[in-house]
Amino acid sequence: MIIAKFYKNKDNILLGFEVSGHAGFADSGEDVVCASVSSAVMLTCNTATEAFGVNAKVDVAEDRILFKINSDKNNTGDKLVLGLFTHLYFLSEEYPDNIIVKEVLK
Repeated sequence: MIIAKFYKNKDNILLGFEVSGHAGFADSGEDVVCASVSSAVMLTCNTATEAFGVNAKVDVAEDRILFKINSDKNNTGDKLVLGLFTHLYFLSEEYPDNIIVKEVLK
């Protein structure tokens, strides 16, 4: 199962996310759920850091990625992370046995 945790502060600003696990929807190389999540996560990280210059820490490990916004005066990172949250939330409604999306107050 994929677990996506989205971190936000008391003002409801998204500070980052952590996505871990495997969807287990199909065999490796044929798992459309895993591919959808992986692609969306990579797009979010690359768009934030490379296209918009958001100062963020990106930590990639086997089965896990952590994206933490260090500073973002225009809240661009927050908006991009909200887009990912929304995308994964809708995927979790379609595939409830394969994805869990959580909000965590930091």
